[in-house]
Amino acid sequence: MLNEIYEETKDHMEKSIESLKRDYKTLRTGKVSTTILDGVKIDYYGTPTPLSQVGSVTATDATTIVINPWEKNLLSDIEQAINAANIGVNPNNDGDLIKLFFPPMTMEQRQESAKQAKGMTDNAKVAIRNVRKHSNDKIKALHKEKEITDDENKKALEDIQKITDTYVSKADETLKAKEQEILTV
Repeated sequence: MLNEIYEETKDHMEKSIESLKRDYKTLRTGKVSTTILDGVKIDYYGTPTPLSQVGSVTATDATTIVINPWEKNLLSDIEQAINAANIGVNPNNDGDLIKLFFPPMTMEQRQESAKQAKGMTDNAKVAIRNVRKHSNDKIKALHKEKEITDDENKKALEDIQKITDTYVSKADETLKAKEQEILTV
């Protein structure tokens, strides 16, 4: 019974770390990534559709993203959606493609990105601690129902704390790696 709680705790905490890594992909680093456009939606025949589903989106070099829509009549819609998304660049429409030229990041922008990464990590840590609280509540309920002894209760709570510490340090390690990636010129 306690092993099920441990496994569930680890599973939920692992999902928090995976979510954190997905959040990091929305941050701009020194090298531009197509994931910066993941949140951009195009009105495609009345349906909000991700940009990647209406054309090919590729990073041609460290500062350029090229969008090649499958239907040329979508060019102006894509252009408007990118402007509305406010990602820090103006789309260049040449009648066939849309090119996004990202200027090199200033140190200020890098520090701001690192600050956002820290905020995302703090949110992940809060999620991890919420999982810990949920697991601890389950263990306390088992103890209250006399399904586990006082010693088992104490040890289980300590084990949950150890699992929590492991995942909090994992979050810190991913932050350290991301900060290094962002701040490296």
